[in-house]
Amino acid sequence: MYFFEDLTGGDFLLWNSLSLCLIVGLLCPLFGVFLVLRKMVFMGVALPHISSAGIAFVLSMHVWFGNEAHGDHGSDQRMLAMCGAIAFSLAAILGISWLEKRNRGHADSRIGTLYVLATAGSLLLLSKCQPAERGWLNLFKGDVIAVSTGDVALAGCTLSVLWLILFVFRKDFYLTSYDPETATSLGKKVGLWETMLHVIIGLSIAASVFVVGPMITFGFMVVPVMTSLMLVRSMGGLILISSLLGIVCSFSGFWMAYEQDLPIGPSGVTFAGGALILAALGKMIWGFFKRK
Repeated sequence: MYFFEDLTGGDFLLWNSLSLCLIVGLLCPLFGVFLVLRKMVFMGVALPHISSAGIAFVLSMHVWFGNEAHGDHGSDQRMLAMCGAIAFSLAAILGISWLEKRNRGHADSRIGTLYVLATAGSLLLLSKCQPAERGWLNLFKGDVIAVSTGDVALAGCTLSVLWLILFVFRKDFYLTSYDPETATSLGKKVGLWETMLHVIIGLSIAASVFVVGPMITFGFMVVPVMTSLMLVRSMGGLILISSLLGIVCSFSGFWMAYEQDLPIGPSGVTFAGGALILAALGKMIWGFFKRK
């Protein structure tokens, strides 16, 4: 129980990492609700990797265009990396939605192709810059040990503002997402609201990937929501339970990682997966006895 002893002591050094994990656990499922209910889960897999490809592109530009094998990857380049993540995420999600509106099929094939190309392209882009490659691989693995206060503030503020926008206009997003015919008859601009939703999801993914990487982003955007769907049916209950599960799993994963010297990101996602399995088993057992 070293974790709780150190946590309550005065020399706990991982407050930033723990705070970031709790922020992601709390807020990422709120955006994942729209990904799951709109059947955009596959896009949720691809977009974090596309966003990380934007980071890789920005961090490797000085090698490919300046012939420098080594470069500075300090705070100035972190802002450029954030811009790369946002640009790639928005370009991908808006491009895919544009093609879908024109009924150009094979959406899953396009998203799968983007996923593979983004991952392969990231590794290729960074192959000639070892400092950037190490940093990107740590991000890819969900290593959130070296977290600055600025990263915590960036994630918390960005995700909170984006969720506030979703909450304020939730009725419009719900209506245009699940009943576009009624929304059109009421004078709603369905295309505009869908574009706004895609932009918000793209920005939330970019901000999350920038601080915790693609694996944790996708894990906490989707897995807690999938678990909650087995437990509740109302939209309010789905949002509440998803966030609670995200917080509990992120904290439990951090605790296990601290005690057993394990990577933090995979530990939290594993706890979320365990909750999903338990919920599925509980639902099966309940259904069995209910039939009996």
